Amino acid sequence: MKKLFLIPLALCLAALTLLPAGCKAQKDEPLKVMSYNIRYGTADDGDFVWENRREAAAAMVQDQRPAVFGVQEALDFQLTYLEENCPGYKYVGVGREDGVHDGEHMAVFYDTERVELEDWGTYWLSETPDVPSFGWDAACKRTATWTLMHDKKTDRHFYFVNTHLDHVGREARRNGLALVVDRIAAMNPDGYPMVLCGDFNVTPDNPCLNDLRGMMQDARETAPVTDYQVTWHDWGKVKGTKPIDFIFYSGFSGCSEFARVTQPYLGCPYVSDHYPVTAILQY
Repeated sequence: MKKLFLIPLALCLAALTLLPAGCKAQKDEPLKVMSYNIRYGTADDGDFVWENRREAAAAMVQDQRPAVFGVQEALDFQLTYLEENCPGYKYVGVGREDGVHDGEHMAVFYDTERVELEDWGTYWLSETPDVPSFGWDAACKRTATWTLMHDKKTDRHFYFVNTHLDHVGREARRNGLALVVDRIAAMNPDGYPMVLCGDFNVTPDNPCLNDLRGMMQDARETAPVTDYQVTWHDWGKVKGTKPIDFIFYSGFSGCSEFARVTQPYLGCPYVSDHYPVTAILQY
């Protein structure tokens, strides 16, 4: 009788010993995120018009397979194309001109196998952020889209925010980013991990980033494997070390790798006039 009892007891003890390790491995699974200025689909870019690189763009997304990524300069038909040609991805976002379809969408895509969307919204970087509007000295209407995500693999929640600061107005960039910083502070009373990505149209040494650096970490600067090279390259014409595309984070234990996506896809040398940037974040 003792032998018959000891065998299942041993199996139970072994299972209990293995269970915490398995749970820990799941909880520690990293989260890959990406920022991608896709370039307006109506721009007259010669050989690099959207129709010539859209298949490469979809191939890049499927190859990189971020759990969540933000796009800038995306028009509605570009978003539809990516959603239809990147299986498993959905997106949220509105056009900046009318709050519906017209103009640039500050869209957030998410891999439905890895995460589920719980809430989202868009606001304008202006003195009247709840309605479509220009802010300060901006040349364009600018927006930020926020999302609250549930990570299915780790059973954790996190916020993901995507924005595009103005390319002309200095006050618009400074005040617009200050608005994003204030909203981030107000929207997260539970202290969930947070990601902010986008095309900021400033280089890393710009003082308008100081307040943001006080509350979030720059993935480019904290990752042990990183990349400081140019992100806006104007179809290969711009060289140097002046990136303007960023991924910031808080509430994660760190970033193991920050990288630009520079390789060609399907024979197309560039998926945009910006290199997408990726970060692998650790809980």
